[in-house]
Amino acid sequence: MKIGLSKASGSPNYAKYDEWLKTADPHVETIDLSLLRPAEAANVLETCIGLVLTGGPDVHPSRYGKESDLERCSTEAERDELEFALYAKAKELKMPVLGVCRGAQLINVAEGGTLVIDIPDDTKTAQEHARIQNVDAEHPVNVLAGSIITKITGDNEGLVNSAHHQAVEKAGENLYISAVSGDGINEAIEWRDSSGKPFLLGVQWHPERMNYANPYSINIARHFLFEAESYQLLVKKA
Repeated sequence: MKIGLSKASGSPNYAKYDEWLKTADPHVETIDLSLLRPAEAANVLETCIGLVLTGGPDVHPSRYGKESDLERCSTEAERDELEFALYAKAKELKMPVLGVCRGAQLINVAEGGTLVIDIPDDTKTAQEHARIQNVDAEHPVNVLAGSIITKITGDNEGLVNSAHHQAVEKAGENLYISAVSGDGINEAIEWRDSSGKPFLLGVQWHPERMNYANPYSINIARHFLFEAESYQLLVKKA
């Protein structure tokens, strides 16, 4: 069972994606696509049955009409090029996609949405969403009834970690917001209408860095891998 990770090396935090998925299913083989050029990575993705877009630096604001805010962002052009190409390829293949933190934001931008450039500066929230002294913050989330997350966790509220300064602002045309923090920051996106579409979920928190006993952590990995196996059986073998 091969799962493509848009980036899975360079720091202990990136290694946690592999650990998290293999805890959910020890038969998983992950492939770090960041080691490849975009065209080669897209070809390798064809051998996979799922894509995880991992966390990282900000998506370049020119991609969602906020070029003037570049100085308030920390971007990486090569990473953007790779991951937008991977997301486009995954859509072409009708492959399950999970986006984590930056990954959720990238999905939203790819679908025509926008981002909050900087939560502390651009919102009135007193809730901390960024890491504090190199430790993830924590806050509650409220989940929309009937969403994929409700199906995955069996609940409509929970406690998640937080390590970001940006967030989904306007959802992409085909997406909707399925979870928000207590202070109103958007925390998850899904297809508005999933009929005929592959599995897609973007979460702003880092489930791979949470206590696995939390249903907002390992349950997400298990459900994503279930969707990947279903894709393998129903699409790749068709």
